[in-house]
Amino acid sequence: MARKPVPGTQAGLVVGELEEFDDSTRAHASLGTGQVREMPKRPFNFGRWFRATGWRHIVGVLMLLFSLFPIVFVVSSSLNPNGTLTGSNALFSKIGLDSYVRILTDPQVPFTTWLGNTLMIAGITALLTVFLGALAAYSFSRMRFTGRRFGLIGIVVVQMFPQLLAVVAIFLLMSAIGDLFPAIGLNTHIGLIMVYLGGALGVNTYLMYGFFNTIPVSIDEAAKIDGAGHARIFFTIVLRLVAPILAVVALLSFIASVNEFVVASVLLIDTEKQTLAVGLTKLVSNPRYADWSAFSAGAVIAALPVVALFLFLQKYIVGGLTAGAVK
Repeated sequence: MARKPVPGTQAGLVVGELEEFDDSTRAHASLGTGQVREMPKRPFNFGRWFRATGWRHIVGVLMLLFSLFPIVFVVSSSLNPNGTLTGSNALFSKIGLDSYVRILTDPQVPFTTWLGNTLMIAGITALLTVFLGALAAYSFSRMRFTGRRFGLIGIVVVQMFPQLLAVVAIFLLMSAIGDLFPAIGLNTHIGLIMVYLGGALGVNTYLMYGFFNTIPVSIDEAAKIDGAGHARIFFTIVLRLVAPILAVVALLSFIASVNEFVVASVLLIDTEKQTLAVGLTKLVSNPRYADWSAFSAGAVIAALPVVALFLFLQKYIVGGLTAGAVK
């Protein structure tokens, strides 16, 4: 009389696994010798796969195509030698580098000067935003002072109003400052950087504040026991622990400064001091002839530094955006 395998033993586990399959796919294993034959794989079922994970792949592919279409259209327009936008509806119907040569060599279009101004302003704005925002976030996270809660609420409320509403006030303010200190008034890069810092510090400070709260306070207390002050704790310990959010804030600030148009067009008057976003609009501002091909070529070149910075900081982006979401 055959004995029933004891549950918990190797033979019993094999029998339990075999019972999960129907009679058509059940494997025959030798339980007496201790050798287990390889279990057959379940046949592929498209419906089961689609309900489990397949629909996610389809959604991802559709979103990828939706995101890439504008980029493909701009690249196709930049390679169109005719210089028109309507002729580029047929993607890559004509391919040439005339637009890139024209925008880089035309003496009436100081493209390299605009690009240099943009990278300089965006780089300095990103660095100062990270530094000043980190100082403010550390103060709100680690220190308790009068007006702390009101300050945090004020940061959130102020960000509800777009910077576009303050363009007139910004112009009048910078004009008055320029009368006293011409170096930081109208038509200066320093003045534009100061305006960008005022608009970016609020939301970035609140973003970094949530990330700073995830750092255990016990680390600060241990450093204070060893005699470290707030400045040493901040520069030698905390900044290294919050590197992901610093990278994210720097990237977001850099992208926002590169793409900003309204404030830069109001404050920067001379052509040689304008940014790329303001300068490129001159190529399409003429209603009789708008060089959309050169405009697209400039947009493609302007996107390269942003893409390079994004690839360099990509390992910090996911962790920096999500770590401060849950305390």
